[in-house]
Amino acid sequence: MQELAVLRGTIRPGTMKRRNQLGAWTEVALTGLMQEASAIADPGERIAFLSGHLLGTKYEESTLSLPGDPDEAFVINLAGVDCLTFIEYVEAMRRSASFAQFRDKLRIVRYRGESISFRDRNHFFTDWKAFNADHVVDVTAYLGAEKTKDVSKRLNEKEDGTVFLPGVPCRLREVTYVQAIHVSQRVRRNLKTGDYTGIYSRKDGLDVSHTGIVIKEGGSVLLRHASSLKKNRKVVDEDLQEYLRAKPGIIVLRPRE
Repeated sequence: MQELAVLRGTIRPGTMKRRNQLGAWTEVALTGLMQEASAIADPGERIAFLSGHLLGTKYEESTLSLPGDPDEAFVINLAGVDCLTFIEYVEAMRRSASFAQFRDKLRIVRYRGESISFRDRNHFFTDWKAFNADHVVDVTAYLGAEKTKDVSKRLNEKEDGTVFLPGVPCRLREVTYVQAIHVSQRVRRNLKTGDYTGIYSRKDGLDVSHTGIVIKEGGSVLLRHASSLKKNRKVVDEDLQEYLRAKPGIIVLRPRE
């Protein structure tokens, strides 16, 4: 199903469109799922429960408006997700008990302030820490202790001075990450189910190259993520330690109560 509608709120009618594509879900079914999840007190376990229902969802990139689009569409697309929209939907769901609440919370997760625009979208993983600090806390330094590295990044600005995202301001940001070689047994033990995890990027202008959710089952520590690999192309669980081979490191944001 795809719906075109005017977003309620401070946006003037006719200036912005909303697109819903729920895939196999209905608004009623999603409301039931979120109501069931709202009875789970621990935020990480709630995230695990909700994200588990999205396992197998198709990987699809570029589901949101792109630079140059005349209007920013407020998109809900549960038929296909990329790594960032996947965790956006899960985070909005874990704060909601109905589809109407989910829609409103998704706006808060995805955008800054009241404006729904490409410029004001949270394009970077660490934007969550900067602009959603009431709901997530950066626990990277706690997890890595003396093994963490601090890097000053000018987000969105490439090495040659051009930008990844036209129209989006460049921001100087201190990024802390744990090198993958130091994601030890102690670090994995202190990770919690529901931790949002970004794979650190060495590229100028980027904080992470990928995102996912930590899931701990028995003695296993998994990364639940929307995988773009040809063998997957869907939301999957993979062993975190194996996934981090040849990766630079991780940034971890933990959901608050």
